[in-house]
Amino acid sequence: MSAPVQPPEVRVETEHPEAPGYRARRTLPLRVEAMRQLRRRRTLLMGGVLAALPFILIIAFAIGGTPDGEDGGGGRGGGSRINLMDVATESAANFAATSLFVSAGFLLVVPVALFCGDTVASEASWSSLRYLLAAPVPRVRLLWSKLVVALGFSLAAMVLLPLVALVAGTAAYGWGPLKLPTGGALSAGDTVPRLAIVVAFIFVSQLVTAGLAFWLSTKTDAPLGAVGGAVGLTIVGNVLDAVTALGSWRDFLPAHWQFAWADALQPQLEWGGMIKGTAVSVTYALILFALAFRGFSRKDIVS
Repeated sequence: MSAPVQPPEVRVETEHPEAPGYRARRTLPLRVEAMRQLRRRRTLLMGGVLAALPFILIIAFAIGGTPDGEDGGGGRGGGSRINLMDVATESAANFAATSLFVSAGFLLVVPVALFCGDTVASEASWSSLRYLLAAPVPRVRLLWSKLVVALGFSLAAMVLLPLVALVAGTAAYGWGPLKLPTGGALSAGDTVPRLAIVVAFIFVSQLVTAGLAFWLSTKTDAPLGAVGGAVGLTIVGNVLDAVTALGSWRDFLPAHWQFAWADALQPQLEWGGMIKGTAVSVTYALILFALAFRGFSRKDIVS
């Protein structure tokens, strides 16, 4: 009985193959990778969940009545939650801000971990990764294309939620000024820019989750392992941030700044917390992305 045939190892790609017309930068174009990811069932499912959330909240408010703020939530950010819920149905802008708040802590973590953690590991699980590299697609080009598309879909997920919330909120509660949790209101003209700042900061704060998921995706052939690992480590960060005994050490945790975007919902825009949170998140993300590229460039691809 003959020994089983082992899959070929793809170790090093030819940087300058002799095939006429070959250009490494033209392999695996972003539009091709984007269309591949867009057609996947998990992408459509995730988009459907995010688009449905505002309508679920509207139904909840209709059944439960106008929010009265009797929340009792504690911990950091608990007060902001009570105030945001108090004014959730005042206008479409308030409803969009509330939708972002109730989803930023966990729900918006899921699409980031899914898009960034599934992208490389899924190719390995399908045994198609070695064929992409043998095409040849340089490793750096392959990772770069997948990372850019994954981050693009993550950003699209975060933009989709407030857009649907604005449309649904306008139909349910009407368009009007953004009533601030601290008192006063922002004019309708200032509402969209402030919400754009909120979305931008939430996206930047989730870069750590993206980096974790992407790095794990290059280390395993199990997509669920990469996605679940990133979500799990993000939850651990949130738990550690709740440990007040850590004191100033919590300033180095990305989770400590995840609700700093509330400073954008003030009469005078405050940048201090968001700048600190951005610096922490970007630093961790760059380290994790560098580890992913370095590890993948030296990895034996057998799947």
